[in-house]
Amino acid sequence: MNGRDLVRSVRAASSAGSLQRLRAVRASWRRHRADAAGLPRRGPERARVPGAVVGAEPEPGGGVVRFARAELRIRVVVGGAVFWGWDGAEPEPSYALAGACPEADPRASLEPDKDGGWRVVSERVTVVVSRHGAVEVRTPGGVRLRRDLPPRWWEPEGGGAARWVQRAEVAADARFFGLGGRAAGPRLRGGAYRLWNTDPGGSFGPGDDPLSITIPAQLVVADAGTHLVFHDSTWDGAVSLREGDEGAGSGHDRPGTSELRMDGGPLRCWVVVGTPARVLQVWTQLTGAPCVPPSWALGYQHARWGFGDAQEVRRVVAGYRERGLALAALHLDIDHYAAHEVFTVDRQRFPRLPLLAEELRGQGVRLVSIVDPAVAVRRSGAVFEGGRAVDAFVRDATGRLVRGVVWAGDSVYPDFTAERVRAWWGGLYAERLAQGFAGFWHDMNEPVSFAAFGEPTLPRSSRHSLEGRGGDHREAHNVYGLCMARAGYEGLRELRPGERPFLFSRSGWAGMQRYGGTWSGDVATGWPGLRASLSLVLGLGLCGVPYSGPDVGGFDGDPSAELYLRWFQLGAYLPLFRTHAATWASRREPWTFGDETLAHARVALDERQRLLPYFVTLAHLARRTGAPYVRPVWWGAPEDRGLRDVEDAFLLGDALLVAPVTEPEVRRREVRLPRGRWYDTATGAVFEGPGVVTVEAPLSRIPVLARAGAVIPVRDEDGGTVLEVWAPARGTTGGGVVVADAGDGWEEPPAERFRTRWSEGRVVVEADGAEGTTGALPYPVRVRGV
Repeated sequence: MNGRDLVRSVRAASSAGSLQRLRAVRASWRRHRADAAGLPRRGPERARVPGAVVGAEPEPGGGVVRFARAELRIRVVVGGAVFWGWDGAEPEPSYALAGACPEADPRASLEPDKDGGWRVVSERVTVVVSRHGAVEVRTPGGVRLRRDLPPRWWEPEGGGAARWVQRAEVAADARFFGLGGRAAGPRLRGGAYRLWNTDPGGSFGPGDDPLSITIPAQLVVADAGTHLVFHDSTWDGAVSLREGDEGAGSGHDRPGTSELRMDGGPLRCWVVVGTPARVLQVWTQLTGAPCVPPSWALGYQHARWGFGDAQEVRRVVAGYRERGLALAALHLDIDHYAAHEVFTVDRQRFPRLPLLAEELRGQGVRLVSIVDPAVAVRRSGAVFEGGRAVDAFVRDATGRLVRGVVWAGDSVYPDFTAERVRAWWGGLYAERLAQGFAGFWHDMNEPVSFAAFGEPTLPRSSRHSLEGRGGDHREAHNVYGLCMARAGYEGLRELRPGERPFLFSRSGWAGMQRYGGTWSGDVATGWPGLRASLSLVLGLGLCGVPYSGPDVGGFDGDPSAELYLRWFQLGAYLPLFRTHAATWASRREPWTFGDETLAHARVALDERQRLLPYFVTLAHLARRTGAPYVRPVWWGAPEDRGLRDVEDAFLLGDALLVAPVTEPEVRRREVRLPRGRWYDTATGAVFEGPGVVTVEAPLSRIPVLARAGAVIPVRDEDGGTVLEVWAPARGTTGGGVVVADAGDGWEEPPAERFRTRWSEGRVVVEADGAEGTTGALPYPVRVRGV
């Protein structure tokens, strides 16, 4: 435990009442006692490196290279991704992969290389293995993207999990992104980033790391190309990054470096090379296509810890209706449970919850329920007794139930790494559906146990099924939230087979997009928290998790009217648009900040409603291509070094560039543009990229620029869809895609493609692949920027 962990645990324990603090102290002692008895002592260790190469054996898609003290298996699979694993490590079993590993690419072959090494040559990448075990990833043209040095293991003499380290070098100009949800980013500069899903123990800001979602996947962008590397180990670890430095003409470049240290697990990884779009497409083919949320979940949502009772819920919803503010969903936090016990409604404060849900749905508002994994230890508790009956809860090395302390008091934790436990837990959502809830957010699922000292999590010696393989919490911790999301998603699919589930989770791991999305967690109120919000969304999107968003306004404290408004304006362009606050006193309804703020917030909310057909399109494209809704501005031009350094703006799909205001009292700001013509969507002003321009950012709006030639589906005043077309520059063409959601079921609507061009002094819009005029199109057209 380091100093930061101690501070987090004290904050977590202090946030509860005095009785909870006493329980937290007891839980901490239990945790330390269990680990002292249940974890193997490391004792003396032997260091090992691969040694010199002694031979090789070709296999489909690659082969095995043998060294004096290790062996390396390399395999290129269909689609172009490269797998390699040391000492017999195979792609499966893996929590990251969606289904079985893809077939080997029969065109890839293992062949001798110079100096006694070997290489695997494929269509999109070449992997070169030196005679001492260094592994280089090269483009088909031979340019080196990455060089992994020979790994090193430290193996306990008495047996047990081996620690290992893998060091790598990248180009001097390379920039690092990814590693899950990082508040400091999205560009990851020099420093250490821990790989251990962690509740921050209160509100967090840019200096807090790790947070609730850590994923050992790096996206590395350099002049020579883009690549993603994913080390498939769920154990605790840390990545130390250092950006390189070019020699400024001297020729003595210092490469960037990445060092990964893991406490255990297999040393295996995947590498994908190509454009950012291709990399994310292949990555999500491996780890699973992102869920498409129900169309209503792309609207504005409101949450608060402490709604109090049904009448307060009605009052808040009525406030939105009276002011003409569109509200898609309202979220109930843990205070709607009886004594904070999951799946158990407080019937005094919510006596007829199904009728309330039906009433709100009639007004176009869905109810969303929080679900925590911890189950209160109560003999009369139906969930606790039901779980005991099926032996669902995590046990320690002696077979006793592992207990922690969360909001409901002394609690036990389902072992979601067992299929039968996931099936039992998924069935419990029938109670939530019967109460009228339409969606679910999973919280406290790192998992969390309040602690007076030590890490606020379960003992590392806790035993888990791990799909029948058996193991302890050191291996299961990082995938606990992922497996809980799977349990909820599969349960909802079973209970409501005709509806797309709406589920988002605070914690998760690689592949969590298969089951839903995520949100920031308890981001601190303040301008740094606003900036961290954008970093999290961008970073998670580059790890394959496209649906996410922050607590608009920050979770704790009282934002100023300006801060709230700027956060609200940013949230209007993020996939999950949700206000949330910690207490009844910390209100986040737009009208609580005054008439001026309400007027400006209304503009942002109306624009979100207008763009809903575009968000629906982006959701379906994310499922089909892996491309996130929110993309860094370098997405289409990763070779542009200036764009790689932009962290305060983003692309929403291909068509819009959003430049939020992240500092107080800013009314104009600079924006670095990608190549091409861009229009200010509010004023119609024209800007040419690449380059830096200054745009107006009055309090009433944040700058949003449209790409010339873009075709954007928007909602018209009558609720229909209109194609908003931004005129291409003379002599150029443009286009866009529309995916019209057929409902909240499983039908796959077609992608309709349109192109734009100039002809005889006017802008012509055509369905892609067909001649025609705007009158023959399936949607009305509105041309702007002429």
